[in-house]
Parts: sequence; C-alpha cells; structure tokens
Amino acid sequence: MQHFDLIIVGGGLAGASLAVALRETRLRIALVEANPPRRPDAWDARIYAISPANIEFLERIGAWKHLDASRIAPIRAMEVYGDGSGHLGFSAYDSGVPNLGCVLESSLMACELWESAKRQSNLTLFSPAVPASLEFRHDAAVLHLKDGVTLGARLVVGADGRDSWVREAAGLKAWNTHYGDKGVVANFATEKAHHNVAFQWFRGDGILAYLPLPGNRISIVWSTPDCHADQLLSLSAGDFCERVAEAGQRRLGALELLTPPAAFSLRLMRVPQTVAPRLALVGDAAHGIHPLSGHGINLGFQDAMELARRLVEAQAWQDIGDERFLQRYQRARREETVLMQTTTDALKRLFASQVTGVGMLRNFGLSVTNRLPYVKNSLVRYALGAF
Repeated sequence: MQHFDLIIVGGGLAGASLAVALRETRLRIALVEANPPRRPDAWDARIYAISPANIEFLERIGAWKHLDASRIAPIRAMEVYGDGSGHLGFSAYDSGVPNLGCVLESSLMACELWESAKRQSNLTLFSPAVPASLEFRHDAAVLHLKDGVTLGARLVVGADGRDSWVREAAGLKAWNTHYGDKGVVANFATEKAHHNVAFQWFRGDGILAYLPLPGNRISIVWSTPDCHADQLLSLSAGDFCERVAEAGQRRLGALELLTPPAAFSLRLMRVPQTVAPRLALVGDAAHGIHPLSGHGINLGFQDAMELARRLVEAQAWQDIGDERFLQRYQRARREETVLMQTTTDALKRLFASQVTGVGMLRNFGLSVTNRLPYVKNSLVRYALGAF
C-alpha cells in the first residue's frame, strides 16, 4: 500500500485547484483521475463566469497568470430582463470595480491546473485510474484502484462530480430535485459587438443567458423544459441560430453557430452531510444549483479554497481526517451554499409560475430594484466578495 496524507479523487476544477493550493505544504498528496482534461480544437462549449473572488484565488495559487488572456472576456455590465417589462442592470463602473467577473472556457482552466499539479513535488498523479473500493479505518482511509494499486491516507476528498462515486461509497446521502429542464449550451459569432455585456432573459420558455467571449463571440445557456430543449437540439444550425437570436431580442444581431449545441439535465442537489471521519466533499460532489446564477463552479472553487486553508493552518499534531477537524470546513461552507441553492431555486420557481398576478409582481420587483442604486450596488458587492 502506498501511503499519503491526502487523496483527492477527481481532477476537475475543484479537485485540481485544491491540489495546487496545497503545493507549498508538507502534505503528501495523491490525485486520482480517470480522464485527464483536454483542449478542444476550437472553442469549448463548456463556459464559466468566474467571480472576482475566485479570480483572486486562482491568482494566489499561480494558475491565472498562465491562462491565455486572448481566450478570456471580462464582464463590464449585465442586463437582466423579466418576461414582461421588468429590467435590472448592473455596471462594474457604477459599482466602482474593474469588472463583474470573467468568462472563459472550462478546459482552459482545467488544463492549466492539471499542468500545475503535474509539476508539484508533493503530489503523485494516478491517471488514468478508476477507484474500485473505499474503506474507512480508525486511523486511515484506504482506496483500492481497479488496476490493483492500493492507496492509504489520513483524509480522502471526493471531488468527482455530482454523481460522486466517493460520496456513494461513503454512504452520504444526496437529495435531488429534478427540474424537468435541460441547459442547452452553444457558442456563436455575433453580428454586433457585445461590449462585454452579459444578458439574461427570464422567458416563458425558460431562462436564456448570453455570456461574452473575446471578440464578437458569445456563449449561451438556455435553461428550458425538456421538451423544448429537445426541440431546439433537433433544429438545423440556421434555424437554431435564428431561434436563439429571436429569443435574445436580436440584441447582438444575426448569430453564427461556432460549436454544436449540447444539453445537460438540471437538478437541485442538497447534500446534508459533506464530511465524515476521514472524508470531505468539494465542488459538485457537495452541492448542485440551478445555472441561472452562474455560480456553480464558483462555489466549488470556494470549497477548495476553504478546505485548503484549513489544511494549511492545521498543526502538526492535528489529525486532518478527524471529523471534528473537518466539521469546521463544513460549517464554513454551509451558509453560502444553502443561500445560493435557496435563492436560485426560488428565482427559478418564481419566473416559472403561471399564477395570475405573479408575473406583474416579479417584473415590478426587477424594475423597482433597478431604480434603487444602493440596493443594486449592495447586491453586486455581496456577489463580488462572497462568490
């Protein structure tokens, strides 16, 4: 058996960022991943809006400066429209900040974090590798891989996504609420310049977001009922472009498809217990939220940052796999996670409601908030600092 202090199962964004954040510690780390990240030939259809707080985290661990700046677009402003006359606008300038975040490809971050992890002297990479079984002993967690290799450590971190094998192997429950919706994603070239403005429309057929990419390009996420999503995916490229342009009120003119549309099922996932003796969960293994806020991976990065901070500050005599030690991480992350889950779920249900009078009230609420600069700027500053 090979002995480590920490085993991270899952080398995606949350798991890899946790590993890199621990690069200057004395911890002996094993990183287990079945499928190493790869860059697509063109633009990656999986796009994230990264908050300033998490850009700072990536800067601190040395990853951000190595990213290709020509593939990153700052968000200078955001325009939100209700399904009636409601409108809410946010501006980085009005809020006194350089930008509201940055939009970039998932694979761009994943590959850089992966390369950083590979260079770490305190990390051993097991990839491609697939877990076979996991057992918890009084003094260690033991992970058996399908190729016969056995790893032991004081702590195992599950960073292996929303269908986490680690979470299931440890017997931790996940409560899923399926929305009956899919998130349709694709990238486009635009006729008109977006000027680094992000747009979001709450529509009768779902929630459509335009995220700016470098140049005259955007990425979209259209959260919509399964039947409508399937209909969108069945359209020709030309008809799909026309449908997305029309749904976005032709704000950016004609659209040209850059990546084939894809879709993923949407669900709210609550994990009441994210730690156990010799176990902690981070990222999508620990929570799932509706994509309307764009904060999914931001929560994951904050998980990694908080757990790394706890591990860095641990005294030599402390057992990092002790549940009492890990409870501090769970308590630190619970409030933000529950707040984001509750808020996004409530917004989704509010704008999906067909109850008489609700539509007028929700659009009125957007417009009133837009006329209250203090409230609006407080929302922006909270988001910038918390996520």
